[in-house]
Amino acid sequence: SIKMDLLHSNGVLIIQHLQRHYRAYQDFLNFMSHVGDPRNIFSIYFPLWFQLNQVVGTKMIWVAVIGDWFNLIFKWILFGHRPYWWVQETMIYPNQSSPCLEQFPITCETGPGSPSGHAMGSSCVWYVMVTAALSYTVRWKEKAALTLHRLTWSFLWSIFWIIQISVCISRVFIATHFPHQVVLGVFAGILVAEAFEHTPAIQTASLRMYIKTNLFLFIFALGFYLSLKLLDIDLLWSVPKAKKWCANPDWINIDTTPFAGLVRNLGALFGLGLGINSEMFITSCKGKNSCKISFRLLCIAASLATLQLYNFVKIPTHTEYLFYILSFCKSAAMPLTVVALVPYCVHSLMRTTEKKLN
Repeated sequence: SIKMDLLHSNGVLIIQHLQRHYRAYQDFLNFMSHVGDPRNIFSIYFPLWFQLNQVVGTKMIWVAVIGDWFNLIFKWILFGHRPYWWVQETMIYPNQSSPCLEQFPITCETGPGSPSGHAMGSSCVWYVMVTAALSYTVRWKEKAALTLHRLTWSFLWSIFWIIQISVCISRVFIATHFPHQVVLGVFAGILVAEAFEHTPAIQTASLRMYIKTNLFLFIFALGFYLSLKLLDIDLLWSVPKAKKWCANPDWINIDTTPFAGLVRNLGALFGLGLGINSEMFITSCKGKNSCKISFRLLCIAASLATLQLYNFVKIPTHTEYLFYILSFCKSAAMPLTVVALVPYCVHSLMRTTEKKLN
């Protein structure tokens, strides 16, 4: 406990240093925090990659969902504090006032802090994207091509680490994580992504397999929560702390609670399984138009535009259980739209156009 307090106090000093010297980069750091938001995986990265390479897109959803599930379990096991409330409650500063940490609208997350979900989600998804991009160059055998492959390898991994470091600094800067929490998140995300590099079975998973996986993840998490609750261990201990010490009550969002992330991810995985095993997907993405560049570009543009409309759909938060149900449905609709609905509409439009031209 003493060692952890010292680790936290050193982390507070780093946060204060960042907030004091990097105020000019505040907007950039806030932006990088949004870049690491796991929700961007479903609304930006996935639509782009699935239409370019369905294998990579499918892997991305699995990595994001399983990674975030492990993140939830780790958070419940490690009981990690967040800086913005820890400095208010710790007894390590008995003879002086607590350090003043500036808070921002995205500071007041309500779940435990270790490991960082943003850092873990960012590292696992970018790991998938970088390894996928490099897989296209690894076959180059000629000497000149081999040199180009090495340059590409160095460039992409440099981009990877620049993004991860920026996301980590941003999460520490806004006082929502200690430095050791973001470091742990990055390496945990890489481990999850690497595990899925050797799991080809997800590419041929049936809808039944998707449903079984969803049920297992939900039942295990809920069972873990209820079991510890019977032992008088409250895994939602962090929510009251967040509400108590957040500088602005309006910054508290139910969408950041542990179960909200679980429901969101289970919905995304179910929507992917439903879409991939649908007739619309087989007709459009497995048909003759699927190889056309124009078809893929139209699907990307239409998917990104359609998913941005989902941001305008505000889920009511007055009833917690209703919020979880509607959040699951909304999350399931996003990959279903990308995988089945949009490609089928584009396929039908192109087929109609071809018939008119003939």
